[in-house]
Amino acid sequence: MPPAKLLGAQYQSNGFYDEMLAAPAQPRPAYRRLYDRLNELGTDELAHRHDLAMRMFRNHGITFAVYPDEQGIEKVFPFDLIPRVIAARTWKRLEAGLKQRVHALNLFLEDVYGPKRILRQGVVPAEIVLSSSLYLREVDGLPAPHGVRCHIAGIDLVRDHKGEFLVLEDNLRTPSGVSYVLANREVMKRVLPSLFGGYPVRPVEGYCHQLLDNLRWLAPKDVDDPTVVLLTPGINNSAYFEHLFLAKQMGIELVEGTDLLVDGDRVFMRTTKGLRRVHVIYRRVDDEWVDPVFGRPDSLVGVPGLVHAYVAGGVTIANGLGTGVADDKAVYALIPKIIRYYLDEEPILPNVPTYLCSLEADRKYVLEHLERLVVKAVAGSGGYGMMIGPEASAAERERFRKRIEAEPRAFIAQPVVALSVQPVFDEGRLRPCHQDLRPFVLTGKEVSVTPGGLTRVALKSGSLIVNSSQGGGSRDTWVLAGSHDEDSDTA
Repeated sequence: MPPAKLLGAQYQSNGFYDEMLAAPAQPRPAYRRLYDRLNELGTDELAHRHDLAMRMFRNHGITFAVYPDEQGIEKVFPFDLIPRVIAARTWKRLEAGLKQRVHALNLFLEDVYGPKRILRQGVVPAEIVLSSSLYLREVDGLPAPHGVRCHIAGIDLVRDHKGEFLVLEDNLRTPSGVSYVLANREVMKRVLPSLFGGYPVRPVEGYCHQLLDNLRWLAPKDVDDPTVVLLTPGINNSAYFEHLFLAKQMGIELVEGTDLLVDGDRVFMRTTKGLRRVHVIYRRVDDEWVDPVFGRPDSLVGVPGLVHAYVAGGVTIANGLGTGVADDKAVYALIPKIIRYYLDEEPILPNVPTYLCSLEADRKYVLEHLERLVVKAVAGSGGYGMMIGPEASAAERERFRKRIEAEPRAFIAQPVVALSVQPVFDEGRLRPCHQDLRPFVLTGKEVSVTPGGLTRVALKSGSLIVNSSQGGGSRDTWVLAGSHDEDSDTA
């Protein structure tokens, strides 16, 4: 007897844009072969492969940390077997838009920490940029090597009810998640190799090689063999698996603050053979923790004197200090203007419409429509510090009203985006779950985008929050190469 159909008429996308299905039992062109192959495998075989995948994640320590968590620090990162497929022509536009955005953001960062032309000319409000808690005055006037401050970016994209991609958020400080992109692909190749048959899936494995090349490029020109290290806050950090993974893949040392010391304007690493000069630090420690002399005096994960060495040019830090100002959600609202100013181009990828609570007209609208909007703290991350109006209680909306009135600069608001959905395999059945996409953009001599990215899935039924810290998982993301008869992800 053939296996039961997985994706028959009983599956419903509930009115959301479904990336896999144009209608019940009608896969979109890019998914046709995948749809047929999943139905051939059937529920029992997929359940077996899912268990095998989770065992591989567990055995390889592919985990993340949630704190506080009563079940312990480490959790296996939830994974869905059904890959996301992005057609070549769709990816071409996404790639162009991502490169455009990161290029403009680097020009913006170099300007606002330098001559501030965009502020002096009034193209964007100076008070919004300079009042950001993430704007770092200590590096004002400090030129960046090669004019690049953001070397690694993770740009969060969502797909709306029409199937259009929008930029939801920029991550320019210490973007995380690329290790899961690489791990997901490796696990998929092992547990479901047959799914790749007939699909020209572009590889993601070149990410670490490109990243290392870019980091070495940042070293002083007179250094033939620069020492590059990855600075981690330590084993209790939520992304420690990624720090360890990337250091191993690049063949560089994973160091904590106590492994480094500053002597004069230079940074050294303690080794069994004595001190070794460090030229480039890929830091996964936020600005305020990186140096207790400069930032939080209670920091136990930073390196005393590191900022002094950085300002003096004795070491390069990637991403550069102060890049977080571009992550401020109030600054995010200004990025279309930023792109037009520096590049004289229209943004390829639009923002989600955003209201700045610091502006009187916007604030009035937000306070009158809290039940329709998502309110976010401008410096928040991880799905925290936000209120989803349609799901919030009257009491919660009233709390946010008071917070907005007390500190309007601290909040922005956006309409609820009906995030696209795709089936997930859950205990022998398929159900729709919302998802987003975080592609990773590397800037060196050129700007490059790893084909694909981290597709995060809101595994909790009905949830719009994809963050792993709040129950989200991930799936492999396939970008198709070239043009062929399935080069479309629309009906």
